[in-house]
Amino acid sequence: MTDDATSPTPPVSPASPARRALLWAGLTGAAALTVTAPAQAAGRTPAGPRPETPAQALRALAAGNLRWRTYRERHPDETPAVRHALTTGQHPFAVILGCVDSRVPPELVFDQGLGDLLTVRAAGEVLDEAVLGSIAYGVLELAIPLVTVLGHQSCGAVRAAVEAEATGEPLPDHIQYLADQIRPAIDHATEGDARVDATIDAQVRLVRSRLAAVPDLAARVAQGRLAVVGARYELTSQLVHRVD
Repeated sequence: MTDDATSPTPPVSPASPARRALLWAGLTGAAALTVTAPAQAAGRTPAGPRPETPAQALRALAAGNLRWRTYRERHPDETPAVRHALTTGQHPFAVILGCVDSRVPPELVFDQGLGDLLTVRAAGEVLDEAVLGSIAYGVLELAIPLVTVLGHQSCGAVRAAVEAEATGEPLPDHIQYLADQIRPAIDHATEGDARVDATIDAQVRLVRSRLAAVPDLAARVAQGRLAVVGARYELTSQLVHRVD
């Protein structure tokens, strides 16, 4: 990932029980969509301290992806001390909304470890209430400063949606739901494999814009406490780059 958000992060106080009740009440409707790690958990060698701002989180992901694609992985935060510290709480620094594709596990492609990422996965990065609620929980309850929508090269869910639209043939139950959700992102300016490839990027942009429009998330973005970004993983090069 190559672009950084650059806004300071003010201190964040834990959400009150009443705030949590309001959060989950809001997420049930159709319209619904810095914490410092404990001293023991802060010893995240070799990954270092938890990123506290959007810019720091982006840099941590970019550095991890560089290690991954150059075969210099560190596999951080797997030590007995970290595992023990995590029994009392979690302080991930980024939410990753990625595809279910087995070739794109976020903890590997960003070379992160236990407690580092809050990972939400849905085929084609499709949003539903469970996905939205999971992301909102990470941002509002865990004070995570970065949400990354991670698409990837050769996405099967996107291809299925593109081909279903072209042929008019229905897909099996539940898979058709995924195609219907991806359909608004289909790029009709291209054909064949180029259409699939362009739609992968378009779906990332669409999902990112939907997340950025969620009122609670938008407020944090406006305050510089959160960045919501789009990105894409290339299977051929293992590079993650921004999709704007």
